[in-house]
Parts: sequence; C-alpha cells; structure tokens
Amino acid sequence: MQQGRKTALVTGAARGIGRAIAADLATDHDLAFTWHAHPPDETLADCPDACAVQADLADPGAAREVIDTVMQRFGRLDVIVNNAGAIQTTPLERVERDVHRHLMDLHVTAPAALLEAALAHLKPGAAIVNISSINAVLPPMGAAIYGASKAAQDLWMRGMAKELGPRGIRVNSVAPGAVNTPEAPRDAELTQAFLDLTALGRLATPQDIAAAVRFLASDAAGAITGEVLKVSGGYRF
Repeated sequence: MQQGRKTALVTGAARGIGRAIAADLATDHDLAFTWHAHPPDETLADCPDACAVQADLADPGAAREVIDTVMQRFGRLDVIVNNAGAIQTTPLERVERDVHRHLMDLHVTAPAALLEAALAHLKPGAAIVNISSINAVLPPMGAAIYGASKAAQDLWMRGMAKELGPRGIRVNSVAPGAVNTPEAPRDAELTQAFLDLTALGRLATPQDIAAAVRFLASDAAGAITGEVLKVSGGYRF
C-alpha cells in the first residue's frame, strides 16, 4: 500500500477480461480483486500491492465480506469494477429457473450488494464501472436470459448514476463485443464470422476493454456518468 494511491476493486479478475483490467489498474492503484473457481496466476499474484479475495458474489453476504477485507487492507475504496459474470445458455425448450436466477444474481444483485456494502466508504470522485455486453442490446441466440441480465444491469447502472450523482460518484458501463481470451478462444471460422460484422475488421482485446475501464474510472471522465461505452470494433447492429 502506497500513501495517497487510489484503491480499485475488480471482481472476477482471475482470468480473461477481468485479469487484464486488474493488471492495468495495478500499475498505479492499490488493487483488490476477487476470484471464484479459478485461482489467479502470476500476472496478479506478483503484484506487490494486490489483495486477492476468494468469493462467490452470487452468495448473500459475500459482498460485505469482500468490502470489509478491502477496507481492512487499504482503508479506502475509490474504484469498483463489476466484472464477475457468467454466460449460460437458456434454450426455449427448457426453463431452468436456477440458471435464470444465477445470471440475475451475478449481474444485477451482486453489483447492487457491493455498492450497498461500499457506499459508506465511497467519497466524491469515486467511480463504478460495470462490464456489460453488446448482448444487452443484441441478444445472442440460445442465451437470451444472459442478454436480458446484462440489459437489466445497464438499467440499474443508469439508475445508480442518477442517485449517486449528487454525491459526486459516477457509474458507467463498458460493453465488449466478441473478445477472444487465452482461456476461451473461438475457432478460426467463428472468429472470422464476427470479424466480418465489425467496421474495423478486428475484435477488441482484453487490453482494449481495460483501457476503456481505465478511462471511465479516471478523472478524465469526470463529466461522464450513466453511459454505456461499446468496445466492439464497430460491431454492426
């Protein structure tokens, strides 16, 4: 912990986009991050000021434990990045209520619970950034409830931006398009299909998402709240 540095909390940071966000913010923030099923690798384990917290944020009570750990370690919290999430198929022919409930718990209830637990510690200038999805407006075949949960997350974000604005706290979202990660690469044919639907002819990388999060979390975005920043290579709707 370095005196005067801001503290960032990134959820679901062990792999993929979350890991890229956490590694980027760790360069000039004290970093806390959560992981659930997959332990963090050396990318984050070697960060000297990082605090790793194992937590299933879909569980009641997990948010309070995470925030208490962050405050005990760093004594302040300036940035929350709600990245923890899951993609699960929800076919028309079968309604699995546990799956539906899990997606909503993870993408809406968990960020709300983290905010509740953190609210007393957030000062003017604090920022919350959610990792949404292009699927919030373009629902994926076979996974409509996932898209619906991200759409609900975006609406919650806008509501929180309105409520927290008078306190000087900003709330925004970053919506990635298709992103290939080392843990979950698409095959060449599927990747090309996505590429053909982008204006830039390339997919965003985890580092592209991290750069967008850094901007929205920074004072450079001090007049931006209640917005969804799409980072998709210009994916055509």
